[in-house]
Amino acid sequence: MNSTSPAAYLDIPEKVTYGRLMWRLLPFLFFCYLCAYLDRINVSFAKLQMLQDLGMSDAVYGLGAGIFFVGYLLFEVPSNLILLKVGARRWIARIMVTWGLISSAMMFVTTPTAFYIVRFLLGVAEAGFIPAILLYLTYWFPASRRSKVTALFLTGIPMSGVVGGPLSGWILHSLGGQYGLAGWQWLFLLEGVPTALFGVVAFFYLDDKVVDARWLTGEQKSLIGRNLEADAGEHKLHSLRDGLLSPRILLLSAIYFFFTMGLYGVSFWLPSLVKASGVADPLDIGLLSAVPYAAATLAMIVVGHSSDRSGERRWHLAVPGVIGAVALCLSVVWAHDTALAMIALTIGTMGVMTTISQFWTLPPTVLGGAAVAAGLALANSIGSISGVVSPYVIGWLQTTTGSTGNGVLGLAVSMVIGAILTLTLSARAVNNRPERG
Repeated sequence: MNSTSPAAYLDIPEKVTYGRLMWRLLPFLFFCYLCAYLDRINVSFAKLQMLQDLGMSDAVYGLGAGIFFVGYLLFEVPSNLILLKVGARRWIARIMVTWGLISSAMMFVTTPTAFYIVRFLLGVAEAGFIPAILLYLTYWFPASRRSKVTALFLTGIPMSGVVGGPLSGWILHSLGGQYGLAGWQWLFLLEGVPTALFGVVAFFYLDDKVVDARWLTGEQKSLIGRNLEADAGEHKLHSLRDGLLSPRILLLSAIYFFFTMGLYGVSFWLPSLVKASGVADPLDIGLLSAVPYAAATLAMIVVGHSSDRSGERRWHLAVPGVIGAVALCLSVVWAHDTALAMIALTIGTMGVMTTISQFWTLPPTVLGGAAVAAGLALANSIGSISGVVSPYVIGWLQTTTGSTGNGVLGLAVSMVIGAILTLTLSARAVNNRPERG
C-alpha cells in the first residue's frame, strides 16, 4: 500500500516556491541590513582612535552614539507610512542612498557639535528601514514561516560584527595616515559608500508586490496569495489607530525596548569591553569581537527554525533573554580575564541577538493591514529610545566610576524585565500552527 497521501505532493511546489522566494529576497536584504547595521555601529570602532584624536570624552561619545536614535525615533512612523504610498522598492532605495552618504560624511567631524549633528541626520536618513523590510517580508511570507525568515534577515546584525570587526580593525590598523586621513576617517568612508551603492541596486532589484514578480510563475503567485489570505485572521487589528494605540502593540513595544537595551549595549560597547579585558591592538580587538557575533548568527537561525517548527513564540523569546542577561553578568565578574570574558560575552551576545529576531515575529500575529505598518514602526521607535538611553548611561557610568561593570549589569536587568513581560502575552494570540514543509 502506498503511504504517500495526495496532501504530501502539495508540499513539493510549496517548498519550491518558498525556496525560490528565500533565495531571491533574503541574500539581498541580508546584505542591505549588514550595510545598515555596520554603518550604525562602526562608530564603536572609530571610538578607539577618534576620541583621542578629537579630544572627546566617553560621555560625549555615549551621547553621540545615542543621539542617532533621536532622529530615528522622530521619523520612524512617518517613514513607514510614506512607504505605503510610494512602494517598498523606491523607499528602501531612498533610505539606503541617503544614509550611506551621511555615514561617509562622519569622516569630516571635528567637534562634538558636528558629531551630534551628523549622528542625528544619520538616524533621520535610516528611519523606517527595519520596519520597512519587516513589513515587506509580510507581503511574501505567512506568519508560520516568518520566524526563520526574519532570523535570516536579522543575522545582518551579528554578521556586521563578524565582517565589521576584522574589517574595521584592519582599517584602523593599516590605513591610518594614508593620504592625510586618520584610520577612523577611512573607516567611515569605506563602510559608507557600499550602502549607497546597494540602495541604487535595490531600486532595480526589488518588486513591490507578489503580482509584480516576473521570476514567479502564475501558479506560484496564486499559492503565495492563498497562504497570505489564510494568514489574515479575524483576531488581528487592522486600523492605523490600532497600530499606534492598541494595548497589544504598546506591550510589545515595551518588550522590545527592554531587549534592545541589551542589544545596543553590546553593539556600541563590545570593542571597549574586549579592550578592557586586556587586548590592546585594534586588529586583535576586531578579530575577537567577531567571535560573539558569529556564534549569535548561528543561534538566531537555530532558534528561528525551532520556533517555526513548533509554532511556539513566547519561550523562544524569553529564554534567550534570560540566558543573555546571566552571561552579561558573568562578563562583568570575569572582566579582567580575556578568555572567560570572551566566553561570557559570546553567550551574552547569542542571547541578546536572538531576542531581537524572535521579537519581530510577534507584531504581525496581532496586527494586519495598515496597523502592521504603523505598529512595526511604533515598536521599533520605542525600542530606539533604548538606543539613546543604553550607550549614554554606560558612557556616563564609565566616565564617573571608571568602570562599565555597573552599566552592563543594568543591561542584564533590562533583559530579564523583557523576558518577564514576554510571558504575560497570550500564548493563543502569538503562537502559530506550523505549516507542513
